Amino acid sequence: ANKVIFLTVMAASRVEDWKWFLVLAAGVSLLKCLLIPTYHSTDFEVHRNWLAITHSLPISQWYYEDTSEWTLDYPPLFAWFEYLLSQIGRYFDKEMLAVQNLNYGSTATIIFQRLTVIFTDILFMYAARECCRCIPEKKDGKELFKRPAFVLAVLLLWNFGLLIVDHIHFQYNGFLFGLLLLSVARLFQNRNLESALLFTILLNFKHIFLYVAPAYGIYLLRSYCFTSSKPDGSLKWSTFSFLRLASLGLIVCSVFAVSFGPFIAMGQLPQVLSRLFPFKRGLCHAYWAPNFWALYNVIDKALSVIGLKCGLLNIESIPKASMTGGLVQEFQHTVLPSVSPLITLICTFISIMPAVCCLWLKHRGPYGFLHCLILCALGSFLFGWHVHEKAILIAILPLSLLAVKGKKEAGIFLVLSTTGHLSLFPLLFTAQELPIKILLMLLFTVYSFSALRDLFREDRLLSWLEVLYLCGLIPLGIFCELFYPLTPWKERFPFLPLLLTSVYCALGVMQSWLKLYILLLNESATVKPKKDQ
Repeated sequence: ANKVIFLTVMAASRVEDWKWFLVLAAGVSLLKCLLIPTYHSTDFEVHRNWLAITHSLPISQWYYEDTSEWTLDYPPLFAWFEYLLSQIGRYFDKEMLAVQNLNYGSTATIIFQRLTVIFTDILFMYAARECCRCIPEKKDGKELFKRPAFVLAVLLLWNFGLLIVDHIHFQYNGFLFGLLLLSVARLFQNRNLESALLFTILLNFKHIFLYVAPAYGIYLLRSYCFTSSKPDGSLKWSTFSFLRLASLGLIVCSVFAVSFGPFIAMGQLPQVLSRLFPFKRGLCHAYWAPNFWALYNVIDKALSVIGLKCGLLNIESIPKASMTGGLVQEFQHTVLPSVSPLITLICTFISIMPAVCCLWLKHRGPYGFLHCLILCALGSFLFGWHVHEKAILIAILPLSLLAVKGKKEAGIFLVLSTTGHLSLFPLLFTAQELPIKILLMLLFTVYSFSALRDLFREDRLLSWLEVLYLCGLIPLGIFCELFYPLTPWKERFPFLPLLLTSVYCALGVMQSWLKLYILLLNESATVKPKKDQ
């Protein structure tokens, strides 16, 4: 009886301890509901079309249907996800499920699709809570608002980028990042097979997460298939377990078999892969991501202008789009060598190899894995082919866990999140959303700076140069969002605000990537011998 009473009291205290999390989750859910009537991008029509394709056509036609330009180009599990949503959507408005109803957007359709994003975010909330439970609490009597778990919860649940991309612009990133963060949490909890299962499922929902797969593969091989390490953290080859490797392989192969099996049986695998990896789309996305190739493109433009002024180049030999439109996806370089998908693949591989090698050579536990994952995400963002600006969230959200761990990581988070989030501003270009994005950005940024400063109150998080750089974002934002639209230059150089935003923010993203690498390489490995698991 005493044991039952003790367990009941402990359970009640745990519920009491996490009431604040429920309040945070409820608050952000209310905000998401208030954003339902806001502007939505063409991604809204993309997902409506996928609802129609999966509901109205047999599976054999899903990856061939091309009535709309927004063809199905996500892995099969996401297609089945759309199919399940369509079974509910027919009770809202059947017309949304007709393939021929292009650009259909009735009130019922908008409400339904917005609510599906909000509802599926429950998985993200659960994953955020699991991540918060992995953060060690310091027993120094800190009040709730200054506890690392509370700060992390706000940084995840109220992340500015995720709010505007999913609940204004419109996408389903919330539950996908929920799978990612939950798999990370399971590694922290030493539940390796669950983590492998969750990440494999994630890959079959959205293949962009392939970029961080090396971190998972190396870490699971290193810390799960090898059951212990030497005292200095190096590999102990005699502890390799073939059974554990087989277990991981079985999980991965089973998920891929369920996902791609029907299409392999129908002989459609080449068609599916051609949709998933459309290399003909060009080096840069229509909205330039703030990465290395944005800097590369601008340098090429600058050299072109200098070459024309000096008479070194002939105006007729320069592609018109290179000097006028500015933001076409099929970008043709004039002075610098043009870049192929293979070149970006090689650059990406080179950018992530040091992190992957460090993860293999020295066992540094889940934090070492997380560090490697973020570097893989940033390497692919900086050097990948046709990178979407929204992909920066793959680095920002996991970095939140490191931000509450140490002051150096917190400083990197402040620079990366601020620049990465500002680079998303061009996604919302309508006047009515301008106050919303500015207010949400300010709230998140001010909280991030104040909360992390309080968490590491005895330490300075940013150098004076980083502070100066971040202050430069203020005049940049004012010029691009408020001043430039009122000038006559808008018609002649419509690409200029996005170009300035991408290039300036690219400097901050690259600096964060370099600082993370320096931190990784200089970090003294405090390694403990692993016990058999």
